[in-house]
Amino acid sequence: MKTYFQKLYRYNAWANQRVLGCLENQNVSHEKIISLMGHIAAAEMLWLHRVMGLPKPDVKLWTNYKLGQLKSMLEEADKRWLEFVDATDGFDRELTYTNYTGDPFQNNVEMIMIHVVNHASYHRAQVAILLRQIGLEPINTDFITYDRVMRGQLKN
Repeated sequence: MKTYFQKLYRYNAWANQRVLGCLENQNVSHEKIISLMGHIAAAEMLWLHRVMGLPKPDVKLWTNYKLGQLKSMLEEADKRWLEFVDATDGFDRELTYTNYTGDPFQNNVEMIMIHVVNHASYHRAQVAILLRQIGLEPINTDFITYDRVMRGQLKN
């Protein structure tokens, strides 16, 4: 599973940075788009702190961060997730935690890790739709595109 998670989290970091670059290049300041990217960043950090047994991070799941803040937040979250994956040998364990509103839950860390990337993909797709709706061009973040870029078949 380690190799799988390394690939998955490298892809997630690539996709996050690609969308941020797209937003920067088109000077996007649309409130909902920025809010969705902030939600991805905050959720990634929140889940990372849970699986690592760290105190709850000082992030807000739904707020309007500035684009520069988002870039820093996502770079940090993606870097730390990759460090966690690289430093961890077993992810098949149960985690008991409270969610953002304080409700208790128990989930397998592998399932949480898959969820984190799927969650980000879901919200990046919402960003793409919103970009089109305001007349801007989204960027392709499909996993197969990532693989083609990594193999040198496409330019980043």
